[in-house]
Amino acid sequence: MTTLPLPLRVPSPRRGGPAPLVAALAALVAVACLAPPVYLLVRAADDPAAAAEVLLARSTLELTLRTLVFAGAVTFAAAAIALPLAWLVERTDLPGRRAIGILASLPLAVPSYVGALAFLAALGPRGLLQQALSPLGVERLPAITGFWGATLVLTLFTYPYLLMTLRPALAAADPRLEELSRSFGFGRWTTFRRLVLPQLRPALLSGALLIALYTLSDFGGPTLMRFDSFTRVLFLRYESTFDRSGAAALAGALAALALVIVALEVWTRGRRRYDVVRGHARPPAPVPLGRWRWPALAFVGGVLALALVLPVGVLGYWLARAAASGIALPGVWVAALDSVAASALAALVTTLAAVPVAVLSVRFRDRLFSRAVEVLAYTGYALPGLVVALALVFAAINVGWLYQTLALLVLAYALLFLPQAVGTARVSLLQVRPSMEEAARGLGRRPREVFTSVTVPLSARGLLAGAALVFLTTMKELPATLILAPPGFRTLATRVWSATSDARFAEASLPALTLITISALALAVMHYAGARR
Repeated sequence: MTTLPLPLRVPSPRRGGPAPLVAALAALVAVACLAPPVYLLVRAADDPAAAAEVLLARSTLELTLRTLVFAGAVTFAAAAIALPLAWLVERTDLPGRRAIGILASLPLAVPSYVGALAFLAALGPRGLLQQALSPLGVERLPAITGFWGATLVLTLFTYPYLLMTLRPALAAADPRLEELSRSFGFGRWTTFRRLVLPQLRPALLSGALLIALYTLSDFGGPTLMRFDSFTRVLFLRYESTFDRSGAAALAGALAALALVIVALEVWTRGRRRYDVVRGHARPPAPVPLGRWRWPALAFVGGVLALALVLPVGVLGYWLARAAASGIALPGVWVAALDSVAASALAALVTTLAAVPVAVLSVRFRDRLFSRAVEVLAYTGYALPGLVVALALVFAAINVGWLYQTLALLVLAYALLFLPQAVGTARVSLLQVRPSMEEAARGLGRRPREVFTSVTVPLSARGLLAGAALVFLTTMKELPATLILAPPGFRTLATRVWSATSDARFAEASLPALTLITISALALAVMHYAGARR
């Protein structure tokens, strides 16, 4: 019986250890990532009895299980959207697929609390839809809050994490293997399920891990949708009580939960290789959709309508009301410049910090040091921005020049969003055949020259995707910005939050729309740069 060609087993680990510079840089990144957990341990040690009481409480176990179910539901639903979207954009003749690829990534620029507000304003019991239906006798719509409402909101605004890791993986796959499978008589679905899908495993796991960790740490969306997630309970404890030790213990439990998820992801990766010879692989021929073109367009249109058109439409409605009422909206452009500057610096620093971690993870994966560094790199992403910001304030007290500086804020962003850059960099490096690097070294090139002339060009698209993820997520980051921003430094996200927290929705419309517009331009530029490489 003929079987499909599957990815080969990984060869023996590379002899010797990583370059001293790579190991030193990765160790420095890991030490920086330890700052938030150390802060939690110090806080919890202030009152061990209170910390133990919180950890052993039955409500903590119920909260953990509820949050795990929530994260699992969001991750599964996001994968159900991102995988077919990525395949339609990269592998089919879908009309306008390049524009769709950019538009489908834009929901990542919408803060979860803005998306939740838009859904409540449009589809809530007394929302815009109910007002439109009131002439027909509809006095109240069903509530959309709770578990399912929070799952819907988080899914629609996190699926681009998976989309942006799956697209480079699909584009890099060698089409000759699929053609060989088809020549053996296997259909497209069988080929996709047994050949393409296994090769997408690193991208799927990396994107799913980002979504799960984001769901664990998000506060705004679940809070507005009235769902008691781990982070919401933690924030309420920090704000409403003086029990800092109990709150630190609860945050430590959240960090431990995230580390368990990361460890499971590392353990379940398997030992297969997924690299391709990109210099010799031609682009795959687009798959003709035929009669499936209209259902595909309906699927894409439905996703974009909910994830992009609805929130932008609600923001546009609020902006029109602000203009009609003569409401002043000062300082938006200054906030936009501050946001772009901070986000660009964060994207650069975070991507540079992710490279040595990804190199260790891919090229020296069997070493305990490599696995420990990678797990630690995901620590900050699972913690609320408030906890990471407080940890850095605690550390910066002894360094007077660092406190309330842009450098400290960028460091917070890097700790929070490092996994985004690590995940995409790792997927890209997995697809760079080690023999190509070895051949360059055999020709007399130094390791640094091999890295800059072979490794980086072949993985550039993934690195750009990681930078785009960090840039977009930094644009909408809120708690860390509120605590660590230098005096007079205000981002678009903080302006949106200050307006929405006081129910001044019209004043939040322009900064929110500006945030989305800047993110759209950044995605377009990065997509063009990636296509040119």
